[in-house]
Amino acid sequence: MRIMAEPESVEGLTMDFDWHSGAITRTTPLDKDYRNTQNVRRFLRQECGDDFRFDRDFMAWVRSGAARHMGDVADEWLRRRASGTQSHR
Repeated sequence: MRIMAEPESVEGLTMDFDWHSGAITRTTPLDKDYRNTQNVRRFLRQECGDDFRFDRDFMAWVRSGAARHMGDVADEWLRRRASGTQSHR
């Protein structure tokens, strides 16, 4: 039996992604099973800095479907932070 790694996504198909331990990059697509895991927080801290925090408005935006990839999520957090609409805890 030969075991092959599955790609993150294939044109027209959605593959399940392990939000707990999968390798997250800026091009990782958000899927219907997206979760705010420690792995996601670790990625966003790397992209956005140690001040990264989730708040309710931002989590609602992430789940709204506006973002297509994790890079979009990081960019939106940085945009909100720069404009002063992201909370500073």
